[in-house]
Amino acid sequence: MTAMELARQERADLLELLSSLPLEQWEQPTLCDGWTVRDVVAHVLSYDDLTAGQTLHRFISGRLSTARINATVLAEFDGTSPEQLLQRLSTHLRPAGLPAGMGGRIGLTDALIHHQDIRRPLGLHRSIAHERLRVALPTAIFAPVVQGIRRVYDVRLVATDMEWQFGRGPELKGTAEALLMTVAGRTATLDELEGSGKSRILDRVSG
Repeated sequence: MTAMELARQERADLLELLSSLPLEQWEQPTLCDGWTVRDVVAHVLSYDDLTAGQTLHRFISGRLSTARINATVLAEFDGTSPEQLLQRLSTHLRPAGLPAGMGGRIGLTDALIHHQDIRRPLGLHRSIAHERLRVALPTAIFAPVVQGIRRVYDVRLVATDMEWQFGRGPELKGTAEALLMTVAGRTATLDELEGSGKSRILDRVSG
């Protein structure tokens, strides 16, 4: 299955979750510091309708600062209701624009990580298809938008629930999902990892 189809499936799963949430949960915090569920959903959809030129302009206007770029994005979606975001997601299941980059790998990885950003604080566990994780993990490590390699460049990542390993050095072991979220800079999954490589990444993830 192509990465684009996997991305479409991940967005469809996210839509199913969001459609089941009561309105008050859209204002609940997520693993993204300072962002509510509504903010995260707006972020996931914020690049689909932009041309390459518009995307470049957004990055330049934000002076290549992720924080400034994201703040601009959220300001553009200020006042957008959960119902409007659900409708938008339902018509954007197949990533376009920047999320379609790398054959859909960016869209898959972004949606998968942010899906977990929403689920984990709400205590809504799910089983993620290993096929999606196999594509998302190396994308999160090497894609410029995630820059995971800066966090894990000198450790060996070992998934304990599927056949997947990456890197050299002392081992950092855990489920593939916990590894993915840690590569993406989420501190919430650090306690789920073990191995002699853990001490090497603590400050990088926490920072």
